[in-house]
Amino acid sequence: MPDLREHGCFLERELPLADGALHRYQVFVPSRRAGGERPPLILFLHGSGERGDDNRRQLEVGLGPVIRARMDEFPAIAVFPQMHADRDDPGHYAFTALAILEHAQAEFAPDPQRILLTGLSMGGFLSYELALMQPERFAAIAPICGGFDPPHGWNPRRIAALGGVTTLDDAARRLASTPLWIFHGARDDIVLPERSREMIAALRRAGSNARYTEFADVGHNAWDRAYAMAELWDWLWMRRRDW
Repeated sequence: MPDLREHGCFLERELPLADGALHRYQVFVPSRRAGGERPPLILFLHGSGERGDDNRRQLEVGLGPVIRARMDEFPAIAVFPQMHADRDDPGHYAFTALAILEHAQAEFAPDPQRILLTGLSMGGFLSYELALMQPERFAAIAPICGGFDPPHGWNPRRIAALGGVTTLDDAARRLASTPLWIFHGARDDIVLPERSREMIAALRRAGSNARYTEFADVGHNAWDRAYAMAELWDWLWMRRRDW
């Protein structure tokens, strides 16, 4: 890993993939004082409104402003892929995000037992997707105003990528041992809170000790409230994957 700097900073990166597109992303590297020698890494998945090719918009909503407010104190590497504006397939974003994560881990060498995942709205849905694709990888997941759409039978590629999952209960069983803290606004009329309620119910049927916080007075933007919770960050930094 490059020397952690005296001050935290964002770095621009790009990755050409087999789809022929150049995928640009940002990486926040914490100061040595905040992150130590092997900091955790948090992968952030943006919502549909942050799609584009400017490699900037994905920093403007959600986790990016949180880090900018505490550049020298934020203790983790943070990776911000950006979905192309002309892509309508969130599944493509999932595979791209995992490729970018792999690339960022190789370059910045975080603690491999402390790889964390969070996302909002479209990124909240994709947080479940990535966790199902690689459940052994993530030490904790914090989906915000998301949900899970089980694959249809006509999509065998997605079913295979998700480890054979075809129902919500299948998904919950696959994630039962992964620490999750789910957030949603009770007044969300874009992604209804029932999406998170049904996921937490399935997780509890599967024996998971997943946490769920629903903000009674909040609409779709549950992320500002969630990311403002010191308890969430304390919980995330304590998670460690033991193989």
